[in-house]
Amino acid sequence: MIPAVNHYWLKNAHVPVSLLNVEDAAITARQTRDGLSLVDIEIAAGEIVRIVAAGTDEIEETSMVNLRGGQVWPCFVDMHTHLDKGHIWERSPNPDGTFPSALETARIDSQKYWQAEDVYRRMEFGIKCSYAHGTKAIRTHIDSFDEQAAISLGVFKCLQQEWSDRVTLQAVTLVTLDYYQTPEGIILADRIAEIGGILGGVAFMHPDLDAQLDTVFSLAKERNLNLDFHTDETDDPDSICLQKVADAALRNEFTGQIICGHCCSLAVQSPEVVEKTLDLVKQARIGIVSLPMCNLYLQDRQPNRTPRGRGITLLQELKQHGIPAAVASDNCRDPFYGFGDHDVLEVFTQAVRIAHLDTPYGDSPCTVTKTAADLINLPNVGRIGVGLPADLIVFKGRSFSEVLSRSQHDRIVLRKGKSIDTTLPNYAELDDLVARNTI
Repeated sequence: MIPAVNHYWLKNAHVPVSLLNVEDAAITARQTRDGLSLVDIEIAAGEIVRIVAAGTDEIEETSMVNLRGGQVWPCFVDMHTHLDKGHIWERSPNPDGTFPSALETARIDSQKYWQAEDVYRRMEFGIKCSYAHGTKAIRTHIDSFDEQAAISLGVFKCLQQEWSDRVTLQAVTLVTLDYYQTPEGIILADRIAEIGGILGGVAFMHPDLDAQLDTVFSLAKERNLNLDFHTDETDDPDSICLQKVADAALRNEFTGQIICGHCCSLAVQSPEVVEKTLDLVKQARIGIVSLPMCNLYLQDRQPNRTPRGRGITLLQELKQHGIPAAVASDNCRDPFYGFGDHDVLEVFTQAVRIAHLDTPYGDSPCTVTKTAADLINLPNVGRIGVGLPADLIVFKGRSFSEVLSRSQHDRIVLRKGKSIDTTLPNYAELDDLVARNTI
Protein backbone atom coordinates (compact mmCIF):
# COMPACT_ATOMS: atom_id res chain seq x y z
CA MET A 1 0.00 0.00 0.00
CA ILE A 2 1.12 3.55 -0.74
CA PRO A 3 0.70 5.87 2.27
CA ALA A 4 -1.70 8.79 1.92
CA VAL A 5 1.00 11.26 2.94
CA ASN A 6 2.69 14.19 1.25
CA HIS A 7 6.24 12.80 1.45
CA TYR A 8 7.55 9.23 1.16
CA TRP A 9 10.06 6.96 -0.58
CA LEU A 10 9.51 4.04 -2.94
CA LYS A 11 12.38 1.82 -1.89
CA ASN A 12 13.97 -1.06 -3.81
CA ALA A 13 12.13 -0.39 -7.05
CA HIS A 14 13.25 -1.98 -10.31
CA VAL A 15 12.92 0.62 -13.08
CA PRO A 16 13.81 0.22 -16.77
CA VAL A 17 16.91 2.38 -17.23
CA SER A 18 15.58 3.47 -20.64
CA LEU A 19 12.73 5.27 -18.84
CA LEU A 20 14.89 7.12 -16.30
CA ASN A 21 15.88 10.76 -16.78
CA VAL A 22 19.04 10.45 -14.69
CA GLU A 23 22.78 10.67 -15.25
CA ASP A 24 23.78 8.75 -12.14
CA ALA A 25 26.53 6.30 -13.06
CA ALA A 26 25.75 4.23 -9.97
CA ILE A 27 22.24 3.63 -11.31
CA THR A 28 23.20 2.66 -14.86
CA ALA A 29 26.18 0.59 -13.75
CA ARG A 30 24.01 -1.65 -11.58
CA GLN A 31 21.40 -2.52 -14.19
CA THR A 32 20.44 -6.13 -14.77
CA ARG A 33 20.81 -7.98 -18.06
CA ASP A 34 17.23 -6.89 -18.86
CA GLY A 35 18.08 -3.21 -18.43
CA LEU A 36 16.50 -2.78 -15.00
CA SER A 37 18.13 -0.86 -12.18
CA LEU A 38 17.26 -1.04 -8.48
CA VAL A 39 16.56 2.47 -7.19
CA ASP A 40 14.96 4.43 -4.38
CA ILE A 41 12.53 7.16 -5.46
CA GLU A 42 11.64 10.08 -3.20
CA ILE A 43 8.22 11.65 -3.74
CA ALA A 44 7.03 14.91 -2.19
CA ALA A 45 4.08 17.17 -2.98
CA GLY A 46 3.13 14.98 -5.92
CA GLU A 47 6.53 15.19 -7.64
CA ILE A 48 9.62 13.04 -7.89
CA VAL A 49 12.33 14.88 -5.94
CA ARG A 50 15.16 12.32 -5.86
CA ILE A 51 16.18 9.10 -7.58
CA VAL A 52 19.19 7.27 -6.15
CA ALA A 53 20.69 3.82 -6.39
CA ALA A 54 18.97 1.56 -3.88
CA GLY A 55 20.55 1.70 -0.45
CA THR A 56 22.44 4.93 -1.09
CA ASP A 57 20.64 6.90 1.64
CA GLU A 58 19.38 5.95 5.05
CA ILE A 59 15.59 6.18 4.99
CA GLU A 60 13.25 6.18 7.96
CA GLU A 61 10.94 3.17 7.83
CA THR A 62 7.96 5.34 8.63
CA SER A 63 8.34 7.25 5.35
CA MET A 64 9.12 4.42 2.95
CA VAL A 65 7.37 1.70 1.00
CA ASN A 66 9.62 -1.29 0.39
CA LEU A 67 8.69 -2.64 -3.04
CA ARG A 68 11.10 -5.58 -2.66
CA GLY A 69 12.22 -5.34 -6.25
CA GLY A 70 8.84 -4.73 -7.83
CA GLN A 71 8.91 -2.68 -11.03
CA VAL A 72 7.93 0.98 -11.33
CA TRP A 73 7.02 2.47 -14.70
CA PRO A 74 5.75 5.88 -15.78
CA CYS A 75 2.10 5.97 -16.79
CA PHE A 76 1.33 4.65 -20.27
CA VAL A 77 0.73 6.52 -23.52
CA ASP A 78 -1.78 4.92 -25.92
CA MET A 79 -1.10 6.85 -29.10
CA HIS A 80 -3.42 5.12 -31.60
CA THR A 81 -6.95 4.13 -30.57
CA HIS A 82 -10.51 4.25 -31.88
CA LEU A 83 -12.57 5.18 -28.84
CA ASP A 84 -15.59 6.10 -30.96
CA LYS A 85 -15.86 2.55 -32.34
CA GLY A 86 -15.23 0.77 -29.04
CA HIS A 87 -17.55 -1.72 -27.34
CA ILE A 88 -20.02 -2.34 -30.13
CA TRP A 89 -19.12 -6.02 -30.53
CA GLU A 90 -22.13 -7.29 -28.57
CA ARG A 91 -24.55 -5.62 -30.98
CA SER A 92 -22.40 -5.70 -34.14
CA PRO A 93 -19.93 -8.60 -34.18
CA ASN A 94 -17.73 -9.27 -37.18
CA PRO A 95 -19.32 -12.25 -38.99
CA ASP A 96 -16.10 -13.72 -40.36
CA GLY A 97 -13.26 -11.73 -38.75
CA THR A 98 -12.07 -10.19 -42.02
CA PHE A 99 -11.12 -6.59 -42.68
CA PRO A 100 -13.84 -5.98 -45.33
CA SER A 101 -16.48 -7.33 -42.94
CA ALA A 102 -15.15 -5.10 -40.16
CA LEU A 103 -15.50 -2.04 -42.39
CA GLU A 104 -19.03 -2.89 -43.43
CA THR A 105 -20.21 -3.89 -39.96
CA ALA A 106 -18.84 -0.71 -38.38
CA ARG A 107 -20.38 1.39 -41.15
CA ILE A 108 -23.83 -0.10 -40.57
CA ASP A 109 -23.52 0.27 -36.79
CA SER A 110 -22.54 3.92 -37.11
CA GLN A 111 -25.47 4.70 -39.37
CA LYS A 112 -27.92 3.09 -36.96
CA TYR A 113 -26.65 4.09 -33.57
CA TRP A 114 -23.92 6.73 -33.40
CA GLN A 115 -25.82 9.59 -31.84
CA ALA A 116 -24.19 11.69 -29.14
CA GLU A 117 -25.34 9.63 -26.14
CA ASP A 118 -24.19 6.35 -27.65
CA VAL A 119 -20.77 7.71 -28.67
CA TYR A 120 -20.30 9.46 -25.32
CA ARG A 121 -21.09 6.40 -23.22
CA ARG A 122 -18.78 4.11 -25.16
CA MET A 123 -15.91 6.58 -25.39
CA GLU A 124 -16.19 7.37 -21.69
CA PHE A 125 -16.15 3.64 -20.87
CA GLY A 126 -12.91 3.24 -22.81
CA ILE A 127 -11.31 6.22 -21.07
CA LYS A 128 -12.32 4.84 -17.66
CA CYS A 129 -10.65 1.52 -18.49
CA SER A 130 -7.51 3.25 -19.74
CA TYR A 131 -7.24 5.45 -16.65
CA ALA A 132 -7.71 2.53 -14.25
CA HIS A 133 -5.00 0.54 -16.05
CA GLY A 134 -2.53 3.45 -15.77
CA THR A 135 -2.76 5.36 -19.05
CA LYS A 136 -2.10 9.11 -18.94
CA ALA A 137 -2.49 10.09 -22.60
CA ILE A 138 -4.67 8.79 -25.44
CA ARG A 139 -4.77 9.73 -29.09
CA THR A 140 -7.98 8.56 -30.75
CA HIS A 141 -8.94 8.51 -34.42
CA ILE A 142 -12.54 9.58 -34.94
CA ASP A 143 -14.69 8.67 -37.93
CA SER A 144 -15.44 12.09 -39.42
CA PHE A 145 -17.52 11.76 -42.57
CA ASP A 146 -20.23 14.37 -43.02
CA GLU A 147 -22.56 14.96 -40.05
CA GLN A 148 -20.84 12.29 -37.93
CA ALA A 149 -17.91 14.67 -37.51
CA ALA A 150 -20.03 17.21 -35.65
CA ILE A 151 -21.50 14.53 -33.38
CA SER A 152 -18.33 12.62 -32.52
CA LEU A 153 -15.94 15.57 -32.35
CA GLY A 154 -18.47 17.35 -30.15
CA VAL A 155 -18.52 14.37 -27.79
CA PHE A 156 -14.74 14.23 -27.86
CA LYS A 157 -14.42 17.89 -26.92
CA CYS A 158 -16.76 17.37 -23.98
CA LEU A 159 -14.82 14.35 -22.72
CA GLN A 160 -11.51 16.12 -23.27
CA GLN A 161 -12.65 18.88 -20.92
CA GLU A 162 -14.13 16.51 -18.34
CA TRP A 163 -10.98 14.37 -18.14
CA SER A 164 -8.41 17.15 -18.56
CA ASP A 165 -7.03 16.74 -15.03
CA ARG A 166 -6.54 12.98 -15.43
CA VAL A 167 -5.98 11.97 -19.07
CA THR A 168 -4.64 13.98 -22.01
CA LEU A 169 -6.90 13.32 -25.00
CA GLN A 170 -6.01 14.05 -28.63
CA ALA A 171 -8.33 13.69 -31.62
CA VAL A 172 -7.45 12.73 -35.21
CA THR A 173 -9.90 12.96 -38.10
CA LEU A 174 -10.48 9.66 -39.87
CA VAL A 175 -11.72 9.74 -43.47
CA THR A 176 -10.43 8.46 -46.78
CA LEU A 177 -8.05 10.94 -48.36
CA ASP A 178 -10.33 11.67 -51.31
CA TYR A 179 -12.70 13.36 -48.85
CA TYR A 180 -10.25 16.24 -48.50
CA GLN A 181 -10.72 17.00 -52.21
CA THR A 182 -14.31 18.06 -51.46
CA PRO A 183 -15.73 21.19 -49.79
CA GLU A 184 -16.80 18.99 -46.87
CA GLY A 185 -13.19 17.94 -46.41
CA ILE A 186 -12.06 21.55 -46.13
CA ILE A 187 -14.77 22.19 -43.53
CA LEU A 188 -13.51 19.16 -41.61
CA ALA A 189 -9.94 20.50 -41.65
CA ASP A 190 -11.23 23.78 -40.23
CA ARG A 191 -13.24 21.96 -37.56
CA ILE A 192 -10.30 19.87 -36.32
CA ALA A 193 -8.11 22.97 -36.28
CA GLU A 194 -10.66 24.72 -34.05
CA ILE A 195 -10.33 22.04 -31.36
CA GLY A 196 -6.55 21.75 -31.65
CA GLY A 197 -6.64 18.26 -33.14
CA ILE A 198 -4.65 16.40 -35.76
CA LEU A 199 -5.50 16.00 -39.45
CA GLY A 200 -5.62 12.37 -40.47
CA GLY A 201 -7.02 9.82 -42.84
CA VAL A 202 -6.64 6.43 -44.49
CA ALA A 203 -4.32 6.20 -47.47
CA PHE A 204 -5.07 3.62 -50.16
CA MET A 205 -3.17 2.87 -53.34
CA HIS A 206 -4.94 4.88 -56.01
CA PRO A 207 -3.94 6.66 -59.25
CA ASP A 208 -4.73 9.99 -57.54
CA LEU A 209 -2.94 9.22 -54.26
CA ASP A 210 -0.13 11.72 -54.84
CA ALA A 211 -2.60 14.51 -55.55
CA GLN A 212 -4.69 13.53 -52.54
CA LEU A 213 -1.64 13.65 -50.29
CA ASP A 214 -0.59 17.05 -51.66
CA THR A 215 -4.03 18.39 -50.76
CA VAL A 216 -3.83 17.00 -47.22
CA PHE A 217 -0.35 18.43 -46.70
CA SER A 218 -1.51 21.83 -47.99
CA LEU A 219 -4.51 21.84 -45.66
CA ALA A 220 -2.25 20.93 -42.73
CA LYS A 221 0.33 23.59 -43.55
CA GLU A 222 -2.30 26.30 -43.94
CA ARG A 223 -3.76 25.46 -40.51
CA ASN A 224 -0.54 24.57 -38.73
CA LEU A 225 -1.74 21.02 -38.09
CA ASN A 226 0.19 17.81 -37.54
CA LEU A 227 -0.67 14.69 -39.53
CA ASP A 228 -1.54 11.11 -38.61
CA PHE A 229 -2.22 8.55 -41.35
CA HIS A 230 -3.40 4.96 -41.55
CA THR A 231 -1.07 3.39 -44.13
CA ASP A 232 -0.76 -0.07 -45.67
CA GLU A 233 -3.04 -1.97 -43.31
CA THR A 234 -2.81 -4.91 -45.68
CA ASP A 235 -0.61 -7.88 -46.54
CA ASP A 236 -0.46 -6.79 -50.19
CA PRO A 237 3.23 -6.25 -51.06
CA ASP A 238 2.24 -3.77 -53.80
CA SER A 239 0.81 -1.35 -51.23
CA ILE A 240 3.45 1.39 -50.76
CA CYS A 241 1.36 4.15 -49.16
CA LEU A 242 3.98 4.72 -46.46
CA GLN A 243 6.55 5.44 -49.15
CA LYS A 244 4.08 7.76 -50.87
CA VAL A 245 3.47 9.69 -47.63
CA ALA A 246 7.20 10.12 -47.11
CA ASP A 247 7.63 11.33 -50.69
CA ALA A 248 4.80 13.82 -50.23
CA ALA A 249 6.25 15.11 -46.96
CA LEU A 250 9.56 15.82 -48.67
CA ARG A 251 7.92 17.23 -51.78
CA ASN A 252 5.78 19.60 -49.72
CA GLU A 253 8.66 20.52 -47.37
CA PHE A 254 6.42 19.71 -44.44
CA THR A 255 7.92 20.63 -41.06
CA GLY A 256 5.10 19.43 -38.82
CA GLN A 257 4.89 16.09 -37.09
CA ILE A 258 3.81 13.01 -39.08
CA ILE A 259 2.71 9.64 -37.71
CA CYS A 260 1.94 6.62 -39.86
CA GLY A 261 0.10 3.70 -38.33
CA HIS A 262 -0.02 -0.01 -39.23
CA CYS A 263 2.48 -0.20 -42.14
CA CYS A 264 1.82 -3.96 -42.35
CA SER A 265 2.86 -4.43 -45.97
CA LEU A 266 6.47 -3.63 -45.09
CA ALA A 267 6.69 -7.13 -43.63
CA VAL A 268 5.94 -8.78 -46.99
CA GLN A 269 7.91 -6.52 -49.34
CA SER A 270 11.28 -7.14 -50.93
CA PRO A 271 14.42 -5.95 -49.14
CA GLU A 272 14.95 -3.36 -51.87
CA VAL A 273 11.48 -1.83 -51.41
CA VAL A 274 11.86 -1.90 -47.63
CA GLU A 275 15.23 -0.16 -47.76
CA LYS A 276 13.96 2.56 -50.10
CA THR A 277 10.88 3.15 -47.94
CA LEU A 278 12.75 3.31 -44.65
CA ASP A 279 15.31 5.73 -46.10
CA LEU A 280 12.49 8.05 -47.18
CA VAL A 281 10.70 7.70 -43.85
CA LYS A 282 13.89 8.64 -42.03
CA GLN A 283 14.41 11.69 -44.27
CA ALA A 284 10.82 12.80 -43.77
CA ARG A 285 11.09 12.39 -39.97
CA ILE A 286 8.01 10.18 -39.81
CA GLY A 287 7.18 8.26 -36.65
CA ILE A 288 5.60 4.81 -36.87
CA VAL A 289 3.04 3.18 -34.61
CA SER A 290 2.35 -0.53 -34.85
CA LEU A 291 -0.94 -2.05 -33.69
CA PRO A 292 0.07 -5.65 -33.02
CA MET A 293 -3.09 -7.09 -31.50
CA CYS A 294 -5.59 -5.74 -34.03
CA ASN A 295 -3.40 -6.55 -37.02
CA LEU A 296 -2.70 -10.05 -35.72
CA TYR A 297 -6.48 -10.49 -35.57
CA LEU A 298 -7.29 -9.15 -39.04
CA GLN A 299 -4.31 -9.86 -41.29
CA ASP A 300 -3.92 -13.08 -43.27
CA ARG A 301 -7.37 -14.31 -42.22
CA GLN A 302 -8.93 -16.79 -44.62
CA PRO A 303 -11.65 -19.40 -44.05
CA ASN A 304 -10.46 -22.81 -42.83
CA ARG A 305 -6.80 -21.79 -43.06
CA THR A 306 -4.30 -21.12 -40.31
CA PRO A 307 -2.77 -17.63 -40.74
CA ARG A 308 0.90 -17.45 -41.70
CA GLY A 309 1.48 -13.70 -41.32
CA ARG A 310 1.71 -11.83 -38.04
CA GLY A 311 0.41 -8.54 -39.40
CA ILE A 312 3.03 -6.48 -37.61
CA THR A 313 5.38 -4.00 -39.20
CA LEU A 314 9.19 -4.18 -39.17
CA LEU A 315 9.85 -2.82 -35.68
CA GLN A 316 13.39 -4.21 -35.52
CA GLU A 317 14.38 -2.69 -38.85
CA LEU A 318 12.79 0.66 -37.98
CA LYS A 319 14.94 0.77 -34.87
CA GLN A 320 18.07 -0.06 -36.85
CA HIS A 321 17.30 2.88 -39.16
CA GLY A 322 16.83 5.26 -36.24
CA ILE A 323 13.12 5.69 -36.93
CA PRO A 324 11.02 6.18 -33.78
CA ALA A 325 8.36 3.50 -33.38
CA ALA A 326 5.68 2.84 -30.79
CA VAL A 327 2.94 0.28 -30.25
CA ALA A 328 -0.65 0.98 -29.22
CA SER A 329 -4.08 -0.55 -28.62
CA ASP A 330 -5.96 0.36 -31.80
CA ASN A 331 -9.51 -1.06 -31.66
CA CYS A 332 -11.23 -2.54 -28.63
CA ARG A 333 -14.23 -4.88 -28.65
CA ASP A 334 -15.48 -3.81 -32.05
CA PRO A 335 -15.63 -5.49 -35.49
CA PHE A 336 -11.93 -4.76 -36.13
CA TYR A 337 -10.83 -6.50 -32.92
CA GLY A 338 -13.25 -8.44 -30.78
CA PHE A 339 -11.13 -8.32 -27.64
CA GLY A 340 -9.12 -5.90 -25.51
CA ASP A 341 -9.56 -3.83 -22.37
CA HIS A 342 -7.60 -0.63 -23.09
CA ASP A 343 -4.69 -2.06 -21.08
CA VAL A 344 -1.40 -0.90 -22.56
CA LEU A 345 0.48 -3.50 -20.51
CA GLU A 346 -1.37 -6.13 -22.54
CA VAL A 347 -0.36 -4.32 -25.73
CA PHE A 348 3.29 -4.28 -24.66
CA THR A 349 3.19 -7.92 -23.56
CA GLN A 350 1.80 -9.06 -26.89
CA ALA A 351 4.19 -6.83 -28.86
CA VAL A 352 7.15 -8.35 -27.04
CA ARG A 353 5.97 -11.83 -27.95
CA ILE A 354 4.93 -11.09 -31.53
CA ALA A 355 7.85 -8.88 -32.56
CA HIS A 356 10.57 -10.40 -30.34
CA LEU A 357 11.24 -7.21 -28.40
CA ASP A 358 13.05 -9.17 -25.70
CA THR A 359 16.59 -10.57 -25.44
CA PRO A 360 17.52 -7.84 -24.85
CA TYR A 361 14.54 -5.76 -23.75
CA GLY A 362 16.69 -2.64 -24.00
CA ASP A 363 14.51 0.35 -24.74
CA SER A 364 11.43 -1.66 -25.72
CA PRO A 365 9.43 -0.24 -22.74
CA CYS A 366 9.72 3.14 -24.47
CA THR A 367 7.31 1.93 -27.17
CA VAL A 368 4.35 2.45 -24.82
CA THR A 369 5.77 5.31 -22.75
CA LYS A 370 8.63 7.64 -23.66
CA THR A 371 8.76 7.22 -27.44
CA ALA A 372 4.99 7.28 -27.75
CA ALA A 373 4.85 10.46 -25.66
CA ASP A 374 7.50 12.14 -27.79
CA LEU A 375 5.68 11.22 -31.00
CA ILE A 376 2.50 12.96 -29.83
CA ASN A 377 4.36 15.97 -28.42
CA LEU A 378 4.19 15.25 -24.68
CA PRO A 379 7.87 15.66 -23.72
CA ASN A 380 7.36 15.34 -19.94
CA VAL A 381 5.20 12.21 -20.09
CA GLY A 382 6.26 8.58 -20.24
CA ARG A 383 9.47 8.86 -18.25
CA ILE A 384 10.63 9.00 -14.65
CA GLY A 385 12.75 11.94 -13.60
CA VAL A 386 13.36 14.50 -10.88
CA GLY A 387 10.91 17.38 -11.12
CA LEU A 388 8.31 15.35 -13.04
CA PRO A 389 4.90 14.45 -11.61
CA ALA A 390 4.83 11.17 -9.70
CA ASP A 391 2.48 9.59 -12.26
CA LEU A 392 3.64 6.01 -11.89
CA ILE A 393 2.57 2.38 -12.12
CA VAL A 394 3.81 -0.03 -9.46
CA PHE A 395 3.93 -3.72 -10.36
CA LYS A 396 4.61 -6.61 -7.99
CA GLY A 397 6.51 -8.32 -10.78
CA ARG A 398 10.25 -7.82 -10.32
CA SER A 399 11.65 -9.00 -13.65
CA PHE A 400 10.19 -8.71 -17.14
CA SER A 401 9.44 -12.42 -16.99
CA GLU A 402 7.30 -11.86 -13.90
CA VAL A 403 5.59 -8.70 -15.17
CA LEU A 404 4.79 -10.15 -18.60
CA SER A 405 3.73 -13.60 -17.39
CA ARG A 406 0.91 -12.52 -15.06
CA SER A 407 -1.82 -9.97 -15.68
CA GLN A 408 -0.58 -7.52 -13.01
CA HIS A 409 -4.23 -6.78 -12.28
CA ASP A 410 -3.15 -5.82 -8.76
CA ARG A 411 -0.94 -2.96 -10.00
CA ILE A 412 -0.96 0.32 -8.11
CA VAL A 413 -1.42 3.48 -10.16
CA LEU A 414 -0.13 6.75 -8.74
CA ARG A 415 -1.20 10.15 -9.97
CA LYS A 416 0.74 12.99 -8.41
CA GLY A 417 1.98 10.51 -5.86
CA LYS A 418 -1.46 9.41 -4.71
CA SER A 419 -3.02 6.00 -5.35
CA ILE A 420 -6.08 6.11 -7.58
CA ASP A 421 -9.05 3.76 -7.61
CA THR A 422 -8.13 1.11 -10.19
CA THR A 423 -11.56 -0.52 -10.22
CA LEU A 424 -12.53 -1.09 -13.83
CA PRO A 425 -15.95 0.04 -15.04
CA ASN A 426 -18.56 -2.69 -15.12
CA TYR A 427 -19.70 -3.90 -18.53
CA ALA A 428 -23.24 -3.50 -17.19
CA GLU A 429 -22.80 0.24 -17.74
CA LEU A 430 -23.24 -0.50 -21.45
CA ASP A 431 -26.14 -2.95 -21.12
CA ASP A 432 -28.91 -0.50 -21.87
CA LEU A 433 -27.12 0.67 -25.03
CA VAL A 434 -26.80 -2.92 -26.24
CA ALA A 435 -30.37 -3.85 -25.32
CA ARG A 436 -31.85 -0.69 -26.81
CA ASN A 437 -29.99 -1.14 -30.08
CA THR A 438 -30.57 -4.87 -30.61
CA ILE A 439 -34.32 -5.12 -30.02
